[in-house]
Amino acid sequence: FFFFFFFFFFFFFFFFFLPVYTIFFNFNFRIQYWATLSLTRSENVTRTGVGWHLMLEWPNEEFARNLRMDRDGFNALMDILWTHEERTQDRDVSTERKTLMFLWYMANQNSFREIADKFNVTKSKAHGCIVELLERVCNLSSRFIQWPSPQEQEQSAQFFQRRAQCPHAIGAIDGCHIRIQRPHHVSASSYLNRKGYYSILLQGICDSAGKLMDVFIGIPGCVHDARMLRLSDFYGRWENQLQGHTLLGDSAYISRDFQNFIQTPLRDNGQLTDVERLRNAALSSGRVIIENAFGRLKCQFRRLRDIQNARLDICVKIILSACTLYNFCILQHAEAPCEDHPNGICPRINDDNDDAVL
Repeated sequence: FFFFFFFFFFFFFFFFFLPVYTIFFNFNFRIQYWATLSLTRSENVTRTGVGWHLMLEWPNEEFARNLRMDRDGFNALMDILWTHEERTQDRDVSTERKTLMFLWYMANQNSFREIADKFNVTKSKAHGCIVELLERVCNLSSRFIQWPSPQEQEQSAQFFQRRAQCPHAIGAIDGCHIRIQRPHHVSASSYLNRKGYYSILLQGICDSAGKLMDVFIGIPGCVHDARMLRLSDFYGRWENQLQGHTLLGDSAYISRDFQNFIQTPLRDNGQLTDVERLRNAALSSGRVIIENAFGRLKCQFRRLRDIQNARLDICVKIILSACTLYNFCILQHAEAPCEDHPNGICPRINDDNDDAVL
């Protein structure tokens, strides 16, 4: 019996277990070798955190494609965000790495775990750095999201007159859904929009160049555009800001409350004349400016496609930061071309608020 057992064990070990173990060990060794070798290649910097500093050496085109602004824009943003003393202080995470991490967060939809790995920091450190930059960028919002000067208003008025045959119009207004996770500690049902996902609303007013002149953020996704406008600060001061000018809006703004400052299309009840249809088409060609602005905003800062966060205060800061960076890039001529839409027209995808309840 013992002789049989010993023979069986000897046979099993040498002819089955040992070959399998050898193959497995060599396989793992090869994986580790090639993984280590790949870390030394600069083109793999987007897949590992040990070489995050190589991002600063990227060609301008690659830099803009990954971080959604060119290198000159990044340098200008660094000068605005950080003082000289802050940039020269010794710290565990440099200001360059923090800013790169934040732009990567805004430009993509990676999780904190993936971002932490990419920039060689802990998950908690990545979260802290991004929250810090959200605060800093939000504090710059009033500097980059401003009502236009009289000269800029006149330029926009001439543009809308030529394009839409709408006299006195200096901008366009609309609402946009920003997808979030189911919020906690509030009535979540009010954030569930009629499209079937949780969202908060962004109301934007843009000029003829698509630059945002005014934003209002944070209203639950079930709210109609007209009600959001009534709740916004702009509704209480439109007379002082417009001073005889008007905005272009869609049919959501057909109301006596807005008829003095928003030009809207005529309702198509099947009895419109050819002249009235042409007027609606012309107005739509002017109003599409705000549609394109929302599309570019979400293509440039893809975090807004799905924020993946349930904290409403953080969601609002992310949206305001994206709007601020969007205007910053326009003013600095630092915009990155959209790879998905090389014609420059980025469509909106299921984020309009036309079917909300009043």
